[in-house]
Amino acid sequence: MKYVFEPEAQVVVPVAGSDSLFPVRRIYCVGRNYAAHAREMGFDPEREPPFFFCKPDNSIVVVPPGQTVDVRYPSQTSDYQHEIELVVAIGKAGREIPVVQANEHIYGYAVGLDMTRREQQLKARDKGRPWELGKAFDESALIAPLHAAEQSGHPTQGAIWVRVDDADRQRSDIAKLIWSVPEVVANLSTFFELKPGDLIYTGTPEGVGKVERGQTMHGGLDGLGELRVRVV
Repeated sequence: MKYVFEPEAQVVVPVAGSDSLFPVRRIYCVGRNYAAHAREMGFDPEREPPFFFCKPDNSIVVVPPGQTVDVRYPSQTSDYQHEIELVVAIGKAGREIPVVQANEHIYGYAVGLDMTRREQQLKARDKGRPWELGKAFDESALIAPLHAAEQSGHPTQGAIWVRVDDADRQRSDIAKLIWSVPEVVANLSTFFELKPGDLIYTGTPEGVGKVERGQTMHGGLDGLGELRVRVV
């Protein structure tokens, strides 16, 4: 096969405790999936059906354990914000997946940061436009190594947190998800056929906030490790 130009390398996320690599296919993200975050964004946290947006696979930045990774402050924003999240990795294809079978389709889990150009997102939202300029930019999907569910199990509770320069910003528990992971997987599979390689960022708790150049974000999720990122 002759390409017009050399294609980009496959985006991969390492699997903790092994030399395996998880090839990324698509990135789906859930909006406003913690009640307190919905309130801080000015919305009633009523349990309406979940909604989704996407990021490109090459927005991924892998943050190895014990390392601090630099990410570039993005252009066209003065309100660059962190959102700490539980990330779900799909390992088995399916559509119209029943909630009770959703865990069978999950390969593993990780902790991640959904970085946001907040004013771009809000401008688009207020005009009824797509969120891509606020959400789908370069280096906007940060992630630590995946933990295979066969080792970690399927977490339903656990502290999730992020600090900026050692000051607490976000601190909650994944038990407070409005829509549980199986419910998210089941609902998303009614819109798309989920396939191995898909990642789902499941939403962020309250406390989202601005980060500036030179600041370091340090986040984690019980049982799924930590990540440390410096804005440059």
